[in-house]
Amino acid sequence: MQVAATVPHNSRKCCIGSKRLINLAPDAWVKWVTQRPEVVAKEILGSEFHWISRETDVLVKAYSATHGDFLVLNELQLRYTAQMPLRMRAYTALAQERYRLPTYPVLINILPPPSTLTIASGYDQEFLGLRAIQDYRTINLWEIDAEIVFEQPLPSLLPFVPILRGGGEVSVVQRALQALRADEQLNQLESLLAFFASFVLDTPLVQQIMRWDMAVLRESPWYQEIEQRGIQQGARRQLIRVLEQRFGEIPHEAEIRLEGKNVEQLETLMDSAIAVSSLDEFLVVLST
Repeated sequence: MQVAATVPHNSRKCCIGSKRLINLAPDAWVKWVTQRPEVVAKEILGSEFHWISRETDVLVKAYSATHGDFLVLNELQLRYTAQMPLRMRAYTALAQERYRLPTYPVLINILPPPSTLTIASGYDQEFLGLRAIQDYRTINLWEIDAEIVFEQPLPSLLPFVPILRGGGEVSVVQRALQALRADEQLNQLESLLAFFASFVLDTPLVQQIMRWDMAVLRESPWYQEIEQRGIQQGARRQLIRVLEQRFGEIPHEAEIRLEGKNVEQLETLMDSAIAVSSLDEFLVVLST
């Protein structure tokens, strides 16, 4: 999948790809995520705000005769993280404030998170007797039946068919490939389909289905994103192992906080984990 060369960060590449995917058939997309057949898409709006850089969502202005104009905030995440509920709360409020329209937030998780992480269906926090609540719809792609992509149809989901429920069969992947190649607007997404097919099928089989060199796949920003996530998760696991060897079991809250750290930050924390004399001392460093 081609993206703008001027964008420096992998997560932004992923975002631009998501915006292009939704833009392929915005009406079908908003009907699907809202589960309301009368909803239509009017335009894709900017999601950059004054004091926060929005890199992973797609904001669509939609309309229905019942509800009038409203926003559909689509947050597409390669993998869910523990920070997502708070981010969904913040993004929804920022979008509603900027455009002065009711907002329907949707979190679309592409790949399953680690088994130790539970996907929250909303944000709910109480502090000093006051509550902050944000509901949002959660869609886990691995729970979606692949057949709906062809039946509705949902061309924006064609590249994800291999990771949908029942989509990992060779015949279903071939069917998705045929649909992509039949449309000039969609055939550029072939490498993205191959990328997700590589999660469920052996590489030689994917090559045989696609009939091209897998070097094309490795140039995809999605492949680079996965590769970077793998390095990050490996560094995090190594840091947790060192902490457990030195100080025993570490608090679950500390593990969650480590999820948001990039590789460079984890490497710095590894130096601290080796240098400190107690777990409490490390937790102070983690808090700074």
